[in-house]
Amino acid sequence: MCGNEFIRRVPKYAKRNGISFAWRADRGKGSHGILTLGDTRTAVRNPKDKLKTGTYHAMLKQLGITERDLS
Repeated sequence: MCGNEFIRRVPKYAKRNGISFAWRADRGKGSHGILTLGDTRTAVRNPKDKLKTGTYHAMLKQLGITERDLS
């Protein structure tokens, strides 16, 4: 999964569950951006690149969601 796909799926999850969502591409350093889900947040590395498995799982853990939540 690439960063852009992750950024597209999280708002759908947020809307289904009534949670606030924000994507701030200008808040990160370089090509990084900050994705906020409710009170939690995570940094998304260059959205155009494919996410590495460990990075993807760490981002899910930081947001407090599972892979199943995004499908």
